[in-house]
Amino acid sequence: MAYNFHQAKFYITVNDLKSLPKTNYEIAIVGRSNAGKSSLLNTLTNQTRLAFTSKTPGRTQHINYFEICSGIHLVDLPGYGYAKVPEAIREHWVHLLGDYLQYRKEIAGLVLIMDSRHPLKELDWQMIKFFSATNKPLHIVLSKADKLTNQEKIQTLTKVKKELIDFGVNQLSLQLFSAPKRQGIDELADKLNQWLVNSEGSIEG
Repeated sequence: MAYNFHQAKFYITVNDLKSLPKTNYEIAIVGRSNAGKSSLLNTLTNQTRLAFTSKTPGRTQHINYFEICSGIHLVDLPGYGYAKVPEAIREHWVHLLGDYLQYRKEIAGLVLIMDSRHPLKELDWQMIKFFSATNKPLHIVLSKADKLTNQEKIQTLTKVKKELIDFGVNQLSLQLFSAPKRQGIDELADKLNQWLVNSEGSIEG
């Protein structure tokens, strides 16, 4: 079964774990502020305004759910790492993200978006550590790949993969992505479909 991500529509927004909706499976999407998360969501779903893009990092302050079909959702998590956000709010985000990633049983996999020019920053590693404890699949998306030369793309992919393997990340996959060039959409959609089909393995037989 292939899910049609173009069908995505806004479902609900929440600001604490107690308000999370009842779902079957969720694909969580997280990344540093301004890493290109909203652009990725809009490109994947072929919609221009599903996720609001802004030149002001830190705009996404809540957990936003987008329904693909009944019980299946994409989950847009708050961007992290924006220095101008007040400390109390930044701490709230980090704990909210960490608790969600570690304890939300419905997560089928995590898409972690990093700017391909500045991958694996300290808070990226913190999110990887939070999620690695679950042994669920992690897919790294290196965004803004159009800003790199072909040689830089190869070097970045090789370096990031090596560091993650050395860290001990299991079920790892990674790719380059460019929203303006529409590069990597099919690869991303295939990976998300694979997760969802695997999660529904008992139904698929």
